[in-house]
Amino acid sequence: MASDRTDFFVTTEWLAEHLNDPGLSVVDGSWYLPAQGRDAKGEYEAGHIPRAVFFDQDLVVEPDSKLPHTLPSPEIFATFAGSMGISQDDTIVVYDGPGVFSAPRVWWMFKVMGANKVFILEGGIDRWKAEGRLVTAKPTKIASCLFEVDFDRGKVASLAEMRSVVDEGTAQVVDARPAGRFEGTDPEPRTGIRSGHMPGARNVPALALSRNGALLPAEELKAAFEQAGVDLSRPVVTSCGSGVTAATLVLALSALGHEDNRLYDGSWTEWGSRGDTPVVTGKA
Repeated sequence: MASDRTDFFVTTEWLAEHLNDPGLSVVDGSWYLPAQGRDAKGEYEAGHIPRAVFFDQDLVVEPDSKLPHTLPSPEIFATFAGSMGISQDDTIVVYDGPGVFSAPRVWWMFKVMGANKVFILEGGIDRWKAEGRLVTAKPTKIASCLFEVDFDRGKVASLAEMRSVVDEGTAQVVDARPAGRFEGTDPEPRTGIRSGHMPGARNVPALALSRNGALLPAEELKAAFEQAGVDLSRPVVTSCGSGVTAATLVLALSALGHEDNRLYDGSWTEWGSRGDTPVVTGKA
């Protein structure tokens, strides 16, 4: 059964009304691909939603990993979150530019680290600005606090677990990359990474799951997965290029009431860069 959208999103109207509420943390989780031509940190510094702190997705990572966007250890995440003045009990509202691009990754990170009241701003700051709502270039005053982690290890898939999934078919792999990269007709944006996808994977491009900064209605989300050959009654592991847009699939699945899902954090950057992992091309 599909979940209520208010379980995952807040509107610009709601945020404007509640900006001064105690226990509210507003988080700019913007991150962009080079082809999008947007500077996330620069946009934040030029004008952000009042009270917002910038969550740098290239910085809040596991420092010893050679892969981009690797989920940090619970201890490291807690240090970052606490330094941003965010408590696990806060009502956390995450936004990006267009609404449903990189914000779901930050939403997912906070969720797997134990925060329960995490939401995404529908329409992002682009809608906020288009509606003429207040933005500021003033630095947000931050009082550091304690973020108590309750890490849900079962929501994260490792390379070893992915090998088992691919070999044994214990779960469905759903890839969020665009069709050209999934099929191997378009090159990967990172050098040294093969084109194609994991054997048996299905393709549900993340960018096809939203419209006007909002997640598609439940019936359209369901159709997108089913048309790709995904059985929503079975377990799913999501993947993408580096673990960012795979979180959009987790968000969409959760909105459909599908909770038996994990995110492959290494994603295609890890799988496609190795010489000992099977890769296939063409349509699923």
